[in-house]
Amino acid sequence: MAPGHVAYGLRAQYGLLVTPETVMAWERGEITPTSAELTALAGVLWCAPGELLAEPVTLREHRIARGVSPEELARRVGLEPASYQKMEDTGRWKGNERQSATLSSVLGLTLAQFVTATGKQDELAELLRNAVTTRWQAHVKPLAKLLPVPKAQLERVLELLHGDYQARMLSTLSWGGSGGRADSGDAGREFLAGIVDRFWELAQVP
Repeated sequence: MAPGHVAYGLRAQYGLLVTPETVMAWERGEITPTSAELTALAGVLWCAPGELLAEPVTLREHRIARGVSPEELARRVGLEPASYQKMEDTGRWKGNERQSATLSSVLGLTLAQFVTATGKQDELAELLRNAVTTRWQAHVKPLAKLLPVPKAQLERVLELLHGDYQARMLSTLSWGGSGGRADSGDAGREFLAGIVDRFWELAQVP
């Protein structure tokens, strides 16, 4: 279908006044259709909304890919529609532990997808770095608020990460050599740089 045909279908079937130029801009990725436009576009093209998206990243993209309206998702998660919509618009999720678990379930999110979609990547990395370099037990509760993961599983993963970090630091620390402390520091920085990826690996293990 040419852009003009798509624009005509959007107007005739859904009452959306979209120009062929706008359709071409969507195709080039210059602008993004709204939720209503994407749903209508999928109808015109006889496909599911998720098929028109690349790998979903944001909450909005995951929701559209699942074919769920903002109102329906808000109801299932236990939020007022306006409150959910604000979180989706800003990309900052503020739901509680139960709501986070429900959100992940409804949208079929992996842990990594949940963290990215809710804008909590930096917060997670900081918590993990602090957990392995200090007392990991003190960081279980903050992580439980951040992630829809059972407390017992978080405790197991944090204990493993902390042990790995401490073992690496000890194995590279050579008090008899002049480069011991530098080597240890390099090993520690390397471990901390990849700590989020290591967390994903361990968190997926039942």
